[in-house]
Amino acid sequence: MLQIRPFSDNRFSGNCVYCGGLAETRDHVPSKCLLDKPYPENLPVVECCDFCNQSFSSDEQYFACFIECVKSGSTDVRDIERDSIKDLLEKSPLLRKRIENNTKKTDGKIVFYPEGDRIKNVLLKLVKGHTAYELSLSRLDKPQFFWFGLLNSLPDENRIDFNSAHFQQNVGEVGSRSMQRLLVTTLTNHNGENIDFVINDWIDVQDNKYRYIAIEDMGKIIVRIVIDEIWGCEVVWQN
Repeated sequence: MLQIRPFSDNRFSGNCVYCGGLAETRDHVPSKCLLDKPYPENLPVVECCDFCNQSFSSDEQYFACFIECVKSGSTDVRDIERDSIKDLLEKSPLLRKRIENNTKKTDGKIVFYPEGDRIKNVLLKLVKGHTAYELSLSRLDKPQFFWFGLLNSLPDENRIDFNSAHFQQNVGEVGSRSMQRLLVTTLTNHNGENIDFVINDWIDVQDNKYRYIAIEDMGKIIVRIVIDEIWGCEVVWQN
C-alpha cells in the first residue's frame, strides 16, 4: 500500500482507537489473519491499548475460520484452501467443532450460521480502525447502521452502488489520509458541459482479498469493507 503521512491535528493521538483509553501499542488494520502471505507492505497501523489488542484475537480467529469454512463448504481441514486457516483449525479442534455445530444440511448443502455478536465485534473494530487511519476521526459510539453479508445477496442496483467510488461533496478532515487520496476528474453532462468532480475511491489492501473505502461527507461517516470479493460490510454514523 502507498504510505501516506497524515497532516491532520493530533487531538486523538495517544488514545486507543477502539475504546478511547491510553494507547500502549499499535495494531494492524486489517488484521493479518484476514490476509494471505506474503503480506502487503505498509499495512495500515493504528494506536490502541494492550487490552483491545489482545481481546479481539479470539473473535478474529473465529471470523477468519468461519469465512473460509463457508467458502469451502466444509469444516474439514482437507477442504480448506488457506494454509493459515488449516493450521488454526488443526490447532483448535474446539473452534472447528463450534463452527460445525452451527451448521445445518439443507438440500444436500451445508448452511453455516454465524455467531453474529462475534462477527460484529470484529467488523466494528475494523471499521473504527479505518475511520481513525483514513479520516483522522475517532468514533467510539454505536453506529446508526450496520450490515454484513454476502455481496450477491444485495439487489443488483444496491450492489453497484455499494461497489462504486464515492463522489465527494465535502473534503472532510483537513490533512487526513482520505483527503490526500481524493481524485479530481472532469465529466461531461448531457448538455455537453464539463463538470469537475472529487472522487473518493476504494483502497485495495490485497487483491481479491481485502478492500475498503472510508467516507466522511454531508454529515455522515460511511465505511465499507469487502473480504474475498464475497463478503460485504457497511457501517454508517450520522453526525
